[in-house]
Amino acid sequence: MDNDYWSIDAIYAQYPKMDCTFIVDVPNLGHLDGGDQQNITAPLKMQLPFWMASVLIDNGFAEYRIPQPFSLRIRKALNADARSVKLAGLVGVGSSWYGFGKAYSDLWAFRERLVEIVDQAQHFGFASVTAGSAAGRSGEPTGNAKEFREGLESAEREIFLLIQQTAQQTKVWLDSSDKRR
Repeated sequence: MDNDYWSIDAIYAQYPKMDCTFIVDVPNLGHLDGGDQQNITAPLKMQLPFWMASVLIDNGFAEYRIPQPFSLRIRKALNADARSVKLAGLVGVGSSWYGFGKAYSDLWAFRERLVEIVDQAQHFGFASVTAGSAAGRSGEPTGNAKEFREGLESAEREIFLLIQQTAQQTKVWLDSSDKRR
């Protein structure tokens, strides 16, 4: 399932609602709650469509709870007999359980893992320039950097390498700038 802008399936995957809790006050969005308040005051709990919730979560305005279609109860039912679970009823008629699951896992897994990926890539990038130990002559990571990278998914691997190269280039630039002074 692609996140193609023009795909009706991708649009349906973004429609199911998520339980969110606002962690900061947000001015001029009180209408989202359907009330007469102008502002949202934390900690307000609200169900929002995934497309809106993901933006608010990514920008630090809200937190989320695991959506009901992916709760422990549903996972146990799927493990017991996947054929007996009516997936269409979990996310709403016309919506896509698989599509919503992919969109949700992208939000959840990627967001949780990205901090560690960036941290490790910068560490190994700076270390390779300083000690010459984290990257071989080919620029490929070796040792601990290679072991860490092998546990990453392909998109994560690309991000890791880009950040590692950026860290290496930054370190080289900083070192050369210091020598000119």
